[in-house]
Amino acid sequence: MAKFIIEGGSRLRGEVTPSGNKNEVLPALAACLLTDEEVVLENCPQLRDVVTMCNILQDIGVEVQWLDEHKLRLKASNVTKTTLNRELCGQVRASVLFAGPMLARQGEVVLPPPGGDVIGRRKLDTHFLALQALGASVSIGDSYRLSARKINPTEIFLEEASVTATENVLMVSALTEGTTIIENAACEPHVQGLCRMLCSMGAEIEGIGTNLLVVRGRKKLSGTVHRIGADYVEIGSFIGLSAILGDGVVIHDADYKTLRKIVSVFAKLGVSTEFYGSDCYVPGRQRLQIRPDIHGQIPQIDDAPWPQFPTDLMSIAIVVATQAEGSCLFFEKMYEGRMFFVDSLINMGASIILCDPHRVVVVGPSRLYGGTLRSPDIRAGMALLIACMAASGRSVMHNIEQIDRGYERVDQKIKSLGGKIERVEE
Repeated sequence: MAKFIIEGGSRLRGEVTPSGNKNEVLPALAACLLTDEEVVLENCPQLRDVVTMCNILQDIGVEVQWLDEHKLRLKASNVTKTTLNRELCGQVRASVLFAGPMLARQGEVVLPPPGGDVIGRRKLDTHFLALQALGASVSIGDSYRLSARKINPTEIFLEEASVTATENVLMVSALTEGTTIIENAACEPHVQGLCRMLCSMGAEIEGIGTNLLVVRGRKKLSGTVHRIGADYVEIGSFIGLSAILGDGVVIHDADYKTLRKIVSVFAKLGVSTEFYGSDCYVPGRQRLQIRPDIHGQIPQIDDAPWPQFPTDLMSIAIVVATQAEGSCLFFEKMYEGRMFFVDSLINMGASIILCDPHRVVVVGPSRLYGGTLRSPDIRAGMALLIACMAASGRSVMHNIEQIDRGYERVDQKIKSLGGKIERVEE
């Protein structure tokens, strides 16, 4: 167990490079089960969730080797088990991503309930309905037991545009001869990354980047070398941090096409950004002022599936709004538990009205004060860390293992910019 000790108010300046996308590397790890040949993942972040997924793979017989700090070699030539480790699966939401590849490769899997952030109900119905449409049988008890004598390519309409359900169907379809059509598919950048990886392994996928995917699978897939893209959620987090405390910060590996909606939403909060090739520059000493809608109406920021504003950045945007002049309504549509972290912000001095589980009104700017708090989940934890960096005085943040699940060495990156933050083992 560890904690952060943070001295607030330090000005930040310099350059930072984001790690590989957490939400891309997790399905890429599961996809190694689709072949008995070697798979190498480059730009692979060393996150707690990545370590947990690797431990699950090793438990069922997969060879896992770090070739260097960010290059991971996997070989699933001798998968010996079809029942996944209950304790390990309970530590990570992404363990559900083993359902599709294990069905395709082994014909069955016993999947204990996945863990992950407690941000509201995160149902698995879409996964199981889609896999049943492909010919799988599903038995639900203290674990999920899935089996399939034969996968039948078909046309599937997903009940919701679920990222992980889309990824499960993509993986099982890639190792099934024939054509599978996925309608209402998720099309986030990390889903696109998985599609490119599967294509490099031998599958054919049309419609990448859209909500209609046509997968032409193969009986056998080959190994591959796949580079994980930069994490746009981490980039958005550093944009928010730099807007509040920056004296000029450059964020590398920033693809403007991926960040267009994120930049647009931050602009509503008065955040200015500039792009030079693959670099995002956040100018220093910004005067943050919330931009009202036409006729002076209070603006609303809400989340939705890609290409709209991602739910993973809602908590970051709320913290930025506490330091901006004006009022803004935030509407979290996807998870009924994500907003509850604002209690900690209110205790720090933020002026926030929690309207209901999905909506808050933020009135800024507020002077924040340091305190003792806990990270409730990955994204809220990062948001509260930013608030502590902006606060007057010292803050102590416990349960930072939650932040480590999604942000690689975030304290070292902040220190490299001039922030005063220390990791202390408890």
